[in-house]
Amino acid sequence: MKVIVIGCTHAGIAAIKQILINYPTAEITVYERQENISYLSCATYLHIEGTVKSLDETFYAEPDEFVKQGVNMRIRHDVIKIDAATHTLLVQNLITKEFFNDTYNKLIMAAGSTTAIPAITGIENPRVLLCKTYDQAHDLCQKTVSQRRIGILGGGRIGIELAEGYAKSGHAVTLFQRPKYLLDKYVEPNLSLATAKLLTKHGIKVLTNTTVTSFDEDPDGSLVIATQDDRYHVDMAAVSAGMLPNTKLLKGQIETTPDGAIITDDYMYTSDEAILAAGDVAAVRLNITDQNTYLPLASQAVRQGTLAGMNVGERRVRTLGSQLTSGMLVFGHTIAEAGLTLEAAKAAHLNAATAHYEGPYRPNFMPDAYEVNINLVYDRNNRRVLGVQLMSQHDVSQSANVVSMLIQNHGTIDQLAMVDMLFSLNFNNPFDYLNLVGQIAVTQENGYARS
Repeated sequence: MKVIVIGCTHAGIAAIKQILINYPTAEITVYERQENISYLSCATYLHIEGTVKSLDETFYAEPDEFVKQGVNMRIRHDVIKIDAATHTLLVQNLITKEFFNDTYNKLIMAAGSTTAIPAITGIENPRVLLCKTYDQAHDLCQKTVSQRRIGILGGGRIGIELAEGYAKSGHAVTLFQRPKYLLDKYVEPNLSLATAKLLTKHGIKVLTNTTVTSFDEDPDGSLVIATQDDRYHVDMAAVSAGMLPNTKLLKGQIETTPDGAIITDDYMYTSDEAILAAGDVAAVRLNITDQNTYLPLASQAVRQGTLAGMNVGERRVRTLGSQLTSGMLVFGHTIAEAGLTLEAAKAAHLNAATAHYEGPYRPNFMPDAYEVNINLVYDRNNRRVLGVQLMSQHDVSQSANVVSMLIQNHGTIDQLAMVDMLFSLNFNNPFDYLNLVGQIAVTQENGYARS
């Protein structure tokens, strides 16, 4: 079996490892455009703030590791065309500029994503930078070290993390977000406002409900970011306005979602039986609604890549789907979530409601009994938990994982309210804060369901 893997970041690496284990006689060829593999782009802001001393420390795999195991690693090679009907590729060696053809029995598409570049006048200005790949991150870090004023477009995770990194390194930061709320796809407005307040407290100028209309050079040497209301002078700008799947090579040859993400079955097979897809090119199945959605996260990529590698020879292991579980650390505060927001639940035509808890994660007489702010989203019809969002100076990240497991197994607010959780004054109250928000939901629904 000849297997070609296109793309060698998180999904591609996970797939290769599994092919080597499960199909030791397979011939594996990998095509990767970049010089490096396995860069963890979430480390960019950590390098800017000084937590990670060098971007080179963030690689967790090297091409030579796979070469020693017999993998044909074609680094700095760009796949120009895929003909799914004939199982052929047109490839260019980016170093020699040579073109050649290759064939496959099975193809794993793991080409990742690119930064969505908004159509803004002047965005091609060399002082407006991206930050996804290693080379982009390296340029961003190098070119902004001596620049005092930084503008950041996008108030999602990446934009907020970059804003924190630059603020901690002494830069003056202005964050531009077109929607009304930061993290608008992930948390309810109350946690979005709390996040904006936290950023503002640390010196970041936060502009929400703000559309950037152009980038211009000012005679004083500054870069001017114009919005619908004002003009802001900065020295450099970074764009983090979302991700787009790299699926143009297969356009019109396999089934995709309206936004271009590849649709797969539970074994990562596409509508073409010779092609599997994993990572930022592929949609994930959201368990709550049983629908495909686009979620370009490293956690999803490694799971999908692992499954693609296991299943490339035969269908062996199904995906468990996703609860959209994720989290981040912002100025010492954990923001974590799993499942749907209230807005997303209502968009899915669910009879959804929210319960809110705010209180100390452990008794007040204990030191540093930080407040935990929780939104619980649930279905009023069947009482199932649909989502949770937590924010606290205490590390509440694993609580999102607990609720993710509950959602995975169709858990209800009644179960969350009473599920057995450990108790210690060091860790929580006799009823854990997850129990307490579940109990609030139960009260809102006029008591427990009979069992």
